[in-house]
Amino acid sequence: MLTISFRGKDMPASPIRKLVPYAEAAKKKGIKVYHLNIGQPDIETPPAILDAVRNADIKVLEYSHSAGNESYRKKLVQYYKSVGIDVTPEQIIITTGGSEAIMFGFFTCLNPGDEVIIPEPFYANYNGFACAAGVSVVPITSHIENGFALPPIADFEKVITNKTKAIIICSPNNPTGYLYSRAEMEALKEICLKHNLYLFSDEAYREFCYDGEYVSAMHLQGLDQNTVLMDTISKRYSACGARLGAFVTKNKEVYDAAMKFAQARLSPPGLAQIMGEAAVDLPASYFDAPKSEYLSRRDVLVSRLNAMLGVFCPNPGGAFYAIAKLPIDDADKFCQWLLEDFSYQNQTVMLAPATGFYGTPGLGKSEVRLAYVLNVTAINAAMDCLEKALEQYPGRVK
Repeated sequence: MLTISFRGKDMPASPIRKLVPYAEAAKKKGIKVYHLNIGQPDIETPPAILDAVRNADIKVLEYSHSAGNESYRKKLVQYYKSVGIDVTPEQIIITTGGSEAIMFGFFTCLNPGDEVIIPEPFYANYNGFACAAGVSVVPITSHIENGFALPPIADFEKVITNKTKAIIICSPNNPTGYLYSRAEMEALKEICLKHNLYLFSDEAYREFCYDGEYVSAMHLQGLDQNTVLMDTISKRYSACGARLGAFVTKNKEVYDAAMKFAQARLSPPGLAQIMGEAAVDLPASYFDAPKSEYLSRRDVLVSRLNAMLGVFCPNPGGAFYAIAKLPIDDADKFCQWLLEDFSYQNQTVMLAPATGFYGTPGLGKSEVRLAYVLNVTAINAAMDCLEKALEQYPGRVK
């Protein structure tokens, strides 16, 4: 008998998507589901970037250069300059979404058996990328009580071994919304220099900072050879389906190694690069409206959550996510119960259990992640559902 071994069997399920079958079943019963489980904005994609594709004079949709079209990379140089990042087109590889940029970082800078340190809770797919690369994630716990601030550097020092090769940071953060301060970023710089570690910087949400200064890893002096920036247009321009990202580094050896992976997958999406070029031409004022909208949504969500009995939600400084602590016994059971057994006025809410965002077993059992990607009216309706659900949930903790 043929025995088949699947490497993916150890890959964790997405806490964001694993409950989708229950949501689909609820909808088939006629229940309206408010999706606060996933970072899919409802902000309209800028018409100008969609028109750029519609109006493109294309006779043959060819492969692009494996690094991406030179014209787009030159445009990105302009964009990065506008946010204080000085790079050249030869330091940018265009990727299929931010996900591929992150995978290139794992495959390029880490070998099987290496370790990467990540403050938890963290973007759940880092686990999947680490699994694919044969790399171990070493979590350092941040805490909801102080808004998920960077853990003390002493906590990092305790877990650094000869297998440690990188630290991953996401600011503004998914899933917590925490915006790392310059002092925190400088502290990360020092530990990376001290132990010769890479700093992987996931900056998908840089345009959405509400309380504090955006500090890129590429703003840190003296860390050029250690820094790998992972980027995407998905959230910036509400264009998740474009699947267009960027891998950016000034380390020539890292760049050259990443290019081999880029060549192996041939080229990034062609039509999306046309969108990306057009996006750079949008006025800087374009971001004023979506940023203001997300800020309004954040304020409504956080105030509604903190007004509920037994609920605590710190105020996120950026992105469009928040983690809340609820008076429940088990977040996974609660989120499934919301979809299977609960409705209020024929409506319910879909949340992401926070357990999937922690690397340490047992953490996050009373926490959920909420994405404030729906309009204020929908958020209020979703919070009405959540408030009623917490009153009725059999596993409520008093």
